[in-house]
Parts: sequence; structure tokens; C-alpha cells
Amino acid sequence: QLDKNQISCIEDGAFRALRGLEVLTLNNNNITSIPVSSFNHMPKLRTFRLHSNHLFCDCHLAWLSQWLRQRPTIGLFTQCSGPAQLRGLNVAEIQKNEFSCSAGQTDPARAQLCSLSSGSCPAMCTCSNGIVDCRGKGLTAIPANLPETMTEIRLELNGIKSIPPGAFSPYKKLRRIDLSNNQISEIAPDAFQGLRSLNSLVLYGNKITDLPKSVFGGLFALQLLLLNANKINCVRADAFQDLQNLSLLSLYDNKIQSLAKGTFTSLRAIQTLHLAQNPFVCDCNLKWLADFLRANPVETSGARCASPRRLANKRIGQIKSKKFRCSGKSWTEDYQLNSECNSDVICPPKCRCESSVVECSNLKLTKIPERIPQSTVELRLNNNEISVLEATGIFKKLPHLKKINLSNNKVSEIEDGAFEGASSVSELHLTVNQLESVRSGMFRGLDGLRTLMLRNNRISCIHNDSFTGLRNVRLLSLYDNQISTITPGAFDTLQSLSTLNLLANPFNCNCQLAWLGDWLRKRKIVTGNPRCQNPDFLRQIPLQDVAFPDFRCEEGQEETICIPRPQCPQECTCLDTVVRCSNKHLKALPKGIPKNVTELYLDGNQFTQVPGQLSTFKYLQLVDLSNNKISSLSNSSFTNMSQLTTLILSYNSLRCIPPLAFEGLRSLRLLSLHGNDISSLPEGIFADVTSLSHLAIGANPLYCSCNLRWLSSWVKTGYKEPGIARCAGPPDMEGKLLLTTPAKKFECQGERCLRCLSVHLCPSQAGQQGKDCEVALGGCSSNPCANGGTCQPQEGEGAGFRCLCPAGFDGPSCHTASDPCKEHSCENGASCVPSATNYTCLCPARYTGDFCEQPLDFCSVELSPCQHGSTCISTSQGPRCECAPGYVGRNCSEDFDDCQNHQCQNNAQCLDEVNGYSCLCTEGYSGQLCEMPPHTAGQPGLCERAECQNGAPCVERGARALCQCLPGFGGPKCEKLLSVNFVDRDTYLQFTDLQDWPRANITLQVSTAEGNGILLYNGDNDHMAVELYQGHVRVSYDPGTHPSSAIYSAETINDGQFHTVELVTFDQMVNLSIDGGSPMTMDNSGKHYTLNSEAPLYVGGMPVDVNSAAFRLWQLLNGTSFHG
Repeated sequence: QLDKNQISCIEDGAFRALRGLEVLTLNNNNITSIPVSSFNHMPKLRTFRLHSNHLFCDCHLAWLSQWLRQRPTIGLFTQCSGPAQLRGLNVAEIQKNEFSCSAGQTDPARAQLCSLSSGSCPAMCTCSNGIVDCRGKGLTAIPANLPETMTEIRLELNGIKSIPPGAFSPYKKLRRIDLSNNQISEIAPDAFQGLRSLNSLVLYGNKITDLPKSVFGGLFALQLLLLNANKINCVRADAFQDLQNLSLLSLYDNKIQSLAKGTFTSLRAIQTLHLAQNPFVCDCNLKWLADFLRANPVETSGARCASPRRLANKRIGQIKSKKFRCSGKSWTEDYQLNSECNSDVICPPKCRCESSVVECSNLKLTKIPERIPQSTVELRLNNNEISVLEATGIFKKLPHLKKINLSNNKVSEIEDGAFEGASSVSELHLTVNQLESVRSGMFRGLDGLRTLMLRNNRISCIHNDSFTGLRNVRLLSLYDNQISTITPGAFDTLQSLSTLNLLANPFNCNCQLAWLGDWLRKRKIVTGNPRCQNPDFLRQIPLQDVAFPDFRCEEGQEETICIPRPQCPQECTCLDTVVRCSNKHLKALPKGIPKNVTELYLDGNQFTQVPGQLSTFKYLQLVDLSNNKISSLSNSSFTNMSQLTTLILSYNSLRCIPPLAFEGLRSLRLLSLHGNDISSLPEGIFADVTSLSHLAIGANPLYCSCNLRWLSSWVKTGYKEPGIARCAGPPDMEGKLLLTTPAKKFECQGERCLRCLSVHLCPSQAGQQGKDCEVALGGCSSNPCANGGTCQPQEGEGAGFRCLCPAGFDGPSCHTASDPCKEHSCENGASCVPSATNYTCLCPARYTGDFCEQPLDFCSVELSPCQHGSTCISTSQGPRCECAPGYVGRNCSEDFDDCQNHQCQNNAQCLDEVNGYSCLCTEGYSGQLCEMPPHTAGQPGLCERAECQNGAPCVERGARALCQCLPGFGGPKCEKLLSVNFVDRDTYLQFTDLQDWPRANITLQVSTAEGNGILLYNGDNDHMAVELYQGHVRVSYDPGTHPSSAIYSAETINDGQFHTVELVTFDQMVNLSIDGGSPMTMDNSGKHYTLNSEAPLYVGGMPVDVNSAAFRLWQLLNGTSFHG
């Protein structure tokens, strides 16, 4: 807590060592600017205050706005003091482009408005002659603000546990660092960055297990590196690549089993190497080390093998090479993992990794990162753009993972086995995605799952195979989906289920759902009372309240309609994401191909062009279109296929390929054009395929003139063509290999060549033959093809040609605009309206959609003609309105005159009302129909006998008296207290004799503008407390299990509006729901004690002594009484 001081500046890295900090207050100071990322190293920060300072919001402070937006509950009221146009605005609400600097102010160096640059000697250390001596001072962190001129720092024999980012970067003159005999287990990758003068680094006697990538990068002057007596289990091959001047390296006494070949290659000056006391596995992977040590006798510590048994305890440098053998297959995988150092400290790009939490939210990711630290316990991938969860096996490498958050993505498909290996995961959040159905294969591998959140998706039905295998799930949320029916027995495999949220679903309560009402009544499961949507007479009735006979089906409705969705077209076979549709005489792409397909085999069919729908399958990695009848490609044939690695177009009829046919295929590695009719390719056609390593272009009539010289040079760089393709002409090139023939041999003998022709043209008159012009193509010389068409000469000696027309044109010379409606897909009698290259469908009444395939919902909110709360029913003739009582007419727009047949008496006037009437009596008469004569003297009136309570006024309505209750009261006589206005700070309600406590369903309607306040409290040593804490609802519950548990609402409710707080308690479990939203569940495992039902239940506050005791035991975080 640093508030109310006179701090005017914060030095870069001032808080870097405080990784465990939870509370930081800097309000009421004179701070004007803060260095970038000053607070990024505090993953546990929960309270942060920076208000009432003098923040100048220029470009150097833009980072703070984003940082605060990512943490909406802390740093409230942090405001700008300047420049003038931003004064008084909250920093978190200012957009990035509003943080501006004028010319000359953008230099990052100017952002360091304060720098204690000279540094000072720490109080507990001694400093002289450039040496800072802090040996044995009980330090737990590296001191900050050290003298910048120091050349040596001695920090050995302390309790330092980590070396934070940039810990020594400011001290450019350092020549020696000694951190030996500490407790260091973590080193930031940039801990020693920029120390170009450092020649000695001593790190022995610590707990280092892994050397981060590039941790020694740039230490070109380093001569001594001591890493002995640690727990290093793996060394990356490039760990020492910058240490050309290193003369002594000690890895003695660690846990290293193998070393990647080339680990010591860059150590050109090495004289002494210590490798002994490591458990080396002397298999074929370590043969290189024996060879290295024989050629470079620098290992002086006597490194020996630990296994296999035949080589145990033998010196590595003295074993013959042939003795280093590998047997079986497993070693390759083991070693591969070893050589990558299990990637445990590698944080995915752009993500933040703090402790065991990997934070990858809000990064626009389209798939789960490939490499995630092995120690990860919580993986946050929410608020991205992931649409398919692929079965990559990523979770097999994460044995400690407990929680996965994939909420607010675009997930529409989960591949079977996507979670294989995630047996330790207990929470999976898939809230706000686009799932339409669920099947057990999606969740295979989640054996330990306890919480599954599928709230706010598009799931329409639940079948018997939806949740098979999830025997440990206790909380399942299907809130706010489109579920209308559930197959009997769908939840039978969920043996541990205690909370099932089915709210906000349009259940059709017909005979198919009768089992569920019965099942909900019998099972002790918290459900929140799901309600029927259909039929009309059951609308909004809780399922478990509907009698079994009332679940009725119309005739012909009995069959169940909820079955697992097929994942494969009839014509094909599918295995995981591989779809094979080979040799099926297909002319068009079959319907129903899974969106997550990665390999698609369409070979041996009747395709004449590349199917346009291919571009919708963006996860394709292999497409096989060989042995079809494809004669041409367009510039858009393979759009959106950025992941495609293999494309097979062999044995088709391709002659011409446009320059941009392969645009965007940056992942393509293999392209087969073998066995077509290609004679030339335009230069630059492979400009985008930067990953291409293999081009198959053999068995084509390649015309090897100067126009193909570029291809000759291109295939020679990297040997992209395997030496199969041969030239078919000119005559002196016939039969020569494309790969081995020198590029200079590809010549033109005076002829000019047209793009995308199977042969070349002579410069002279059409039809002329001569040297190297054996085939005449006079027909194309006049460019006869219009509208961008490509001319293709006919074979033979005639001057014929044919035109390849672009989309939208046809005819012999491409002059005729083609009719896109010739093969349209408009349905339900829609009219096809052609445009330049496509068409649109003009739908008849009652239909909508791109192809008029969807019937219009006339009963939707936008289209329903029914008025005054009437019910709209869709029929084949259009909408029909069933009027609410009191209204008539086609659209229920007319108010029926109920006074036509009124029965008012004694000259009373009839007043028409909705679905009824009232009588306005003449003076002295009363009663509903004015049937009662004036009172006789002494007879008490109706209101006199009514006895209205709590100050309620009484009015006579007909023959009865009506008590008009004041706000907060209810009941026939206003005798019931319904709401309380808590004004005084010491007010509370007290309830005693609680029945069945703690099994209860408590609902509070709350309105307040305060951030803190007690809502409910019950207990003494064991307790339940519900309180407002910083605007959130916090529930703390300890039924004697110890320690107590707590949950918080994600929502804040202190906005002055009324909010509904619903609390369902059942023995050791508590459900909290805000405004009917998805419930949060807290389940206290342990001994089955329950609360003391004799203790009172307090609402809105409690007595001072009870309050003090609860606050002292941390049962309450804030003892303030409720105000509102």
C-alpha cells in the first residue's frame, strides 16, 4: 500500500520481483507516466488502485488502457489529467488511437520520464571498486536499482528463487555474476539479455530443471559457465550457440540422460567440459558424443554411462562407436521428446503463462496452439475464433490440466477424440459457441470431467449417445439452447449428476418427453425447474409439475426424431477426418461432407472442373482429384485453402493453367500435374506456393523454349522436380530432362509464343512452317477470343482454334453472355434472376433463404399480424390468430363490446372493459351490478369490515372491499411483508425456526447502488454467507468440511436496478444464479455435517457481535450492512 505518498515516477522494473503480489495501491500520488508492462508480472493481483494521480495520457500510456480493460474489476476510476481533450476520462475507456504523441515525443527513451539511473548500493550489501557483495544476506529476490557501473555482483548463499525478465539488463558493464547456492528454479529467457561484457556466469547449486530457449543468447564474451549441481534434465541443441569464446562449461551432477547432436559444435574455444554424474543413456543417440570426446579430449570429469546395463559405468569417450545401439521403435519417440526438452517452459506465441495458467484469450486464434507447457493446470482459450476442435492429441501431453475454457468462440464441430488424453480435466467450458448437436465421441477422454458448460449454443436435441462415458460429471449446463426433445435415458450414464441446468430451452412437452417429467421428480437433482414451450396449454409450466397423461402426442407423432447426426455422405467412407469418395462416378460434390475434413479423395470420378464448394472446407490438407476429366483451372479454384499441403491433379485433361491458379496455397508441399496435356506454364505461377518441395509434372508435352527457361531454373533450386519430366519440343530438346538440362538451352528461335498455348507460334503469316515452327497455329494470331477468353489452337495443320471462356460468357468466341440460371438451385417455385457471373432467387410468398428453401415464419416477432397478446399459429395458408379473451377480428385488433348484454341495475351506466364490463352506480347504490340499495343508518360499510393493515387504503368494488397495499406489503389485508427498504446501517431482518435448513430455495429481488453489503447470513462456527463484494455476489459456505469454499457471480448488481439473486442449497451444495442466468455451483466434499438450523437467518445485516465474529473468521470479507 503506497497510497497518499508523493511518488512522481515509477522506474522500469520497480515491481518485477513481486510475482506473488495480490494488493497494490498507488492512489493519491503525483504519478504522471508509467513504463510499459510495469504490472504484467503479477498474475495474482486482485486489488489495484491508481486513481487521484496526474496521469498524462499520451502514446506512452496506451498500454495501460488495454491492461485495465482486460481486468475490468480492478483499477477503477483511473483517470487522465492531460492532455486537455482527455482530462477526466477513464483510461480504460480511451481507444488506442486517442493516445497520441506529437513529433519528437514518440521516442521510447522519452517515455522513461524518471530514472534512478545511477543506482545505489543496497543497504544490506557492501560495494567497492565496482563489486557489489551481497553474499549470505538472506535475500529472496535480486535487489533492484543497483549501481549501473558495477562490474561484478556476488549473490551466492541466499534464498533467491527466480531470475525475473531483464534482471541484469540495465547493468551493461557486468563481467561476472555469481548466483551459486540459492534456490533458483526459474530463469526468464531474457534474464541476461544485452550483457556483452559478461565473461563469468556461476549458477551451480540451485534447482534449475530447464534452460529456457536463448537464455544465453548474445553472451559472446562468456568464458566460464558453471551449471553443475542442479536438476537440469534436458539441454536444447542450440542452448550454447552464441558462446564461441566459452572455455569452461560444467554440467556436472544434473539429470541429463541424452544430448542432441551438435550441442557443443559452436564451442570453438572449449578447453574443459564437465559432464560426469549424469544418468546418460548410451544408445545410438549418444554415439556422436563419444566421437566428439575422442576427437576433442576436453571432458576431464570422467562422464560415464548409466544404462544400458552392458555399458553401465563405462567412460563415454572410451566406448567404441558400434557399441552405441538402439533397439526397437520406442527410443525414437522418447528421444524426440527429450531433444525438444518437453517444451515445458515454452509459452505459445502471444499468450501469457503465469504459474500454471496459460492465458490465450482475446487473441483471434482459429485453433488451439500446438505447443503448451506440460505443467499447465488451467488453459484459457475463451473469446477467440476457433470453429473446429481438431483431434491433434495435444491433451495427451498435458497430464496436469484441470480446466479448459473455450467459451465465446465459434465452435461448431468437435472431432471425435479431440479431448483424448484429458483424463485429469475436471472443468470444460464451451459456453456461447455454435454447437448444433453433441455425441459422446466429442468428449472421449474426459474421464475425470465434473463440470460441463454447454450454455448458449444451438443444440436442438439430446440423444442416448450424447454423454456416454461422462460418469463423473456433477454439473451439466444446457441453458439457453434450442432443445425441444430429449431421448429417454439420455442422462442415465451421468451417474454422478447433481445439477442439470435445462432452463431457457423450447421444450415440446409431448409424449416423447413424458419420461423426463417423471425422471426429474424421482431424481434429487437441482434443475432450476425447466418449463414447457409447447403445446400452448402447457406453456411456462415446469416439466416436473405436468401430470404424465398431459404429455400427449397427436396421431403419427410417436416416433422419436432425435438421433445422432450422420457424419459421412452415403457415397463415401469416413474415418475421423479422412473422407474417401473414390471411383463413384461423381459429377458433383456429395452433400454431407464433414466441415472438419482434412483429407478428401475424389479420384476416379467424372468431374470436368474443380468443385466450387471445395473452398468451404478450410481445414483441407490433402485433395486428390486425379483420374477425372478436368480440362481447365480458374484463378479461384483453390481459394481459402491455406492449410492444403498436398494437391493431386494427375491424369486429367489440363492444357492451360492461369497465373493465379495456385494463389494463397502457402502451405502446399506436393503438387502433382503428372499425365496431363500441359506444354507451358506462365512465369510466376508458383510465386505463392513458397513451401512447395515436390512438383510432379512428368508425362506432359512440355515445349522447352525460352518461355519455360524460368521453370528450368526454378526446379533446379531445391530439386523440386525429381528428374522425370522431359521436353516434347522443339526437336533439338525432345527427350531431354527438365531437371538436368542447362537453363541456357531453353531458347526461342525467333518465334513469339502466346500465353497458355500447348504449342508456339511463328512470327510470319499464319499457317507458315519453318525451322522450329513445325506446327502452325494461325487461328489464334488474330486474338479471336473476346471478353478475356483464352485462345487454344486445334491440332493439325488447319487454322482452327477454340476459346476457353471466363465465367459469365460462352459461345465460340466468348461473345455471348452465358445464362447463370441454366442450372440454378432455386426451390419452391422461385424465379431465377441472372447477374453478370451468378444469379439470385426471387422467392414467392411464404419462402425465404438464398435458394428460397426455408418457409417464412409468419409468427416471428417481426412478421406476426396478431395483436393484443393473441397467439399466432402458422398454417399452410399463412398465419392464423387465436384471440385473447375480449378481442375479435382477423388480427384480434377489435375490442369486443361486452356492454351489449350487460346486467347493470338501478339505472347504472355500463363501462366496457377488456373481456368484461363494470357498472357505474347512481348515488347511494353499490354492488358489482349496483344491485344493493343505499345503506341504512348504523350499518357498517364494506371497508369498515375489511380491516386493511399496514396503512393500506380501502376501496369498494361492487359487493366487495379491496385493500390497496402500500409498496412492500401484500396479502388480502396487506398483512404480509414482501419487501424491505434498508436505510439505516444497523437494520436487519431475523428469521428463526428454519425448516429443512440448509435445504432451501431463496430468491431475493435486490436494488442497490452500493458495492458492499450483507444479503444473508446463517451460522456460527459453520456458516453460509451471501454478501455484495465490490458489486459482485459472493457466497461463502462451510458446512463443517473446512476449509470453507466461496464462489462469485460474474455479474455485478450494484447499478441501482432490480436484480434477482437465486440461491438453491442442498446439504453440502450451493447453486447461485443471477437474473435467471447459468447457475454457478459450489460443492463442499468431505464429512457430511450440515449447518445448525437453530441459528437465526439474518437478512440485510446482523447484530454487532455476530458481525464481528463472522468478520474475524473470514466468513465475511466486508461487514457492511445492506443499503437498498
